[in-house]
Amino acid sequence: MEKSFEITDEVMQKINRFAVEELTPQQVFCFCVNLCDNDIDRDCERFSDEALEKLAQLFEGRTGIFDHDPKGTKQTSRIFETKVVSIPGRSTRDGKPYKTLQAKAYMVRTDANADLIKEISGGIKKEVSVSCSVARQICSICGSDISKSACSHHKGRKYGEKLCFVTLDQPTDAYEWSFVAVPAQIGAGVTKRFDGRREESRLVSKLKGELGEASAKLGTACEYIRGEILKLSYFCTPFYTAQQVAEMTREMDIYRLLELKDQLSQHMARHADELEAQEKSFVGTNIKTDENNDYTI
Repeated sequence: MEKSFEITDEVMQKINRFAVEELTPQQVFCFCVNLCDNDIDRDCERFSDEALEKLAQLFEGRTGIFDHDPKGTKQTSRIFETKVVSIPGRSTRDGKPYKTLQAKAYMVRTDANADLIKEISGGIKKEVSVSCSVARQICSICGSDISKSACSHHKGRKYGEKLCFVTLDQPTDAYEWSFVAVPAQIGAGVTKRFDGRREESRLVSKLKGELGEASAKLGTACEYIRGEILKLSYFCTPFYTAQQVAEMTREMDIYRLLELKDQLSQHMARHADELEAQEKSFVGTNIKTDENNDYTI
C-alpha cells in the first residue's frame, strides 16, 4: 500500500465516471495499492509482464472487498486508475526487471467506514489480493501449459540449478480485489485467486476420460478372470455349467472374482492326483479303435 495522493480536478473526473451522483473531494478518501507484480511469489507463481499490462486494463473500475466475500455489504472501494510501473534497480528472483501493477482507488467517506479509513491511513489494512482468471500457466522448466496438460515438474523444486515456478499469462477476466491478512506475493503484498471454473471443467473432462479408460480395462480384466474361473470349474465337484458360472460371477467385482479363481486353483492343486486318475480312467473306457486302428470315442 502506498501513501494517499492529492485529489485534483483530474482525479475527481476519473472517479466520477463511476459515480451515479457527482462526488466532491471532501466526500472521498483515495489511496494507492500495489495489486500484483512479476516476481516469483510464495506459491512459486508469477505474472508475466504482458499479463500485468492486460490486468491493468481489466482491473480499472473493479470493486474492493474483504476476503473475497462477494456480498454487497463487503464492498469498500473502487479502482479508478491503473498503471504498470518499473522499479529501477530492483529485480525479480530470476533476475528480470521488477514491475508492479499499481492502482488508485477511492471510497466514499461515511460514518460506517471512518474506522476503516483510519486503519488504511495507519497501515493496518494493507495487504490485498486479486481475483482473476488466466488462460495460460507456463512451467518454467519445460514450457508446458499446465492449464491444459499437467507436466512432471513440481513448483518450488529445483531441477539442476533451475527453480520450477509457473508463469501466469493471458488474463481473461478480473473480478475483484480484496483486503486480506496474509499475502502470497512478497513484494506487492498480494495473494492471488483464480477462476476455478474453467480449470475445474478441464480437470473434470480429463478425469472422466481417464475413468472411462480405466473402467474399460477393468471390464476386460473381469471377463478374462471369468473365463479362467469357467475353465477351473470343469475340474470341480459338483461340475458347474457355463451358465451356472456366468450367473454366479455376474455381480462379482474384480476382488471377489480373484478370490474365487484363487480358491478354485487351490482346489485343483489339492486334487491333482485324483483328477489325473479320473482323466486316465475316462480315456481308457471311452476310447476304442476300429479295424484301421483309428481311435474313436
